[in-house]
Amino acid sequence: MIHVTRSIVLDEDDIEISFIRASGPGGQNVNKVSTAAQLRFDLAKAPCLTGEVRERLERLAGRRLTSEGVIVITANRHRTQERNRADAIERLLDLVREAAVLPVKRRPTRPTLGSKRRRLEAKGRRATVKNLRGSVPSD
Repeated sequence: MIHVTRSIVLDEDDIEISFIRASGPGGQNVNKVSTAAQLRFDLAKAPCLTGEVRERLERLAGRRLTSEGVIVITANRHRTQERNRADAIERLLDLVREAAVLPVKRRPTRPTLGSKRRRLEAKGRRATVKNLRGSVPSD
């Protein structure tokens, strides 16, 4: 069991990790060893997530979410399987923590009297500057 927040606990059986060959520099090691971790987390089969958290998580996952509803995270920052595995799990937990936070609802406000006054004064100054740019009357 992985504790994400007080109310959200992920079961380790819901997370599937496989190792693939990493791209990029690394010499002969990168061609021989599968060190990159690919984490797969099925949102539909995760009973620990509420509907609201699941919806926000789908939105936050973006292109990491497949059409089947599986989040795929590939971690290849490090040279070892253990560190890439830990990195992939931490990135999933960060996503779930971010989705668990309720968005703050916008409360409409009105402009203050001072801000209205400043805006109108600025408009007046700008209009004066533009009027002064006009052609000079000839006598």
